[in-house]
Amino acid sequence: MKKLESIYLEKPNRVFTMYLNTDPADPEQQGGEWKIHLKNGLKNFDNYLQEDGNSEEKRNYWTVKEKVEKYMKENELELAKSVVIFATADDSIWFAEKFQMPVQSEFEWSDSAKLDQLKQIYNEFPKTGIILTQKEAVKVLDTELGTVKDSHIFELDIETENWKKHSGPHRARVSMGSGGKSTKQEQFKERFNANRYRWYKSLASTLDRFAKGLNWEQIYIVGDKDEVNDLRENMNKPIKKVVNKNMLDHEEMKIIHEVVLH
Repeated sequence: MKKLESIYLEKPNRVFTMYLNTDPADPEQQGGEWKIHLKNGLKNFDNYLQEDGNSEEKRNYWTVKEKVEKYMKENELELAKSVVIFATADDSIWFAEKFQMPVQSEFEWSDSAKLDQLKQIYNEFPKTGIILTQKEAVKVLDTELGTVKDSHIFELDIETENWKKHSGPHRARVSMGSGGKSTKQEQFKERFNANRYRWYKSLASTLDRFAKGLNWEQIYIVGDKDEVNDLRENMNKPIKKVVNKNMLDHEEMKIIHEVVLH
């Protein structure tokens, strides 16, 4: 944001700004109308620059236009609610992101980036941590602007009573060992319930350090009521909201939509 705010270019160099509504739930987008809006928005600058007659600025714009069209084509099947792009011909600026936040379609070719809508998105969804609990596993999503930047799993080793961190989306499963599975599960459940508060308390300080290191401005905790309360009680960072649902194994964007954006 600071880099975008600081840029100012004089002709023939310019900054391209695009906010494009691609929300499939929007009644005006049912037929993929974003393609028409994109085509018309880009064509308007073609016409303007043709009349203006500055050949170098025209070349700069065409360079940016090609990059924007390439990005949209490559990401056509992965669009969410909006696409935001800032670009310059010399690649000193190239910001292209798909967001789960709606925007009003807008195109600019000017001396500076138009940041009003991006700032509004950031105010609504700053750097956010989502902590999901489910018995012996706790998943942490590091998110910003409605998208997941990183995810981690903390899994409790029952034998050592230590939490082990695994990066990435995959969750390891607790081994019940040999013998009757249902008996082992019952034994695990009893032991977990008896020690849950102490085990979750031992993880809380680690999650606080995570929140500080990642500069989270807000935190959500999702999971079983008792587990959520144990974490909330032992974390020093303020919690914006708790959601009493087991969602640890859900798709990450679905989690964001239901927990934060809903």
